[in-house]
Amino acid sequence: MDKQITILGFAGSLRKGSYNKALLRAASELLPEEVKLEIFDLEGIPPYNMDLENRMPEKVKEFKAKIRSADALLIATPEHNYSMPGVLKNAIDWASRPYGDNSFDGKPAAVMSASPGMLGGVKAQFHLRQTLVFLNVHPLNRPEVVVTFCGEKIDDKGRVIDDKTREKIKELMETLVTWTKRLKGD
Repeated sequence: MDKQITILGFAGSLRKGSYNKALLRAASELLPEEVKLEIFDLEGIPPYNMDLENRMPEKVKEFKAKIRSADALLIATPEHNYSMPGVLKNAIDWASRPYGDNSFDGKPAAVMSASPGMLGGVKAQFHLRQTLVFLNVHPLNRPEVVVTFCGEKIDDKGRVIDDKTREKIKELMETLVTWTKRLKGD
């Protein structure tokens, strides 16, 4: 692959001080040289409504176009009630519709999560991965980036300050690039 690899990152959180958005920012600092990470904010995507599939909101059209143009995806998800948050599921529903127009089809992806608790969002990741299987996304299985007790690892300015967490994010990005090249046959 001679061209620059483009990764689209998005977090399943709308909160300004989101720990998962902090993970995306850290990933953008830890990229291999030949990679560009564009972070997309899901703010403004309305609740999914099948009646609007043929006249999609502009924010949804923009999201779908960015997914299509990316070489790979990076998804950071909080955990809400043992699952991915509704805002993330809603965005995924929009971007995979209407039937036959799945923007995610065939994309390599990496998943990461942060949580103030001791499980770090692993149940949300598991649920998200189930959804990605149906969408024909090719997520990495390893390395896993599950940031537990994230309030101790991300400072009040939203910077990941824990060296081990930064190392795992860097490893994830490097592995995603290798996986993307492999799936593209390079």
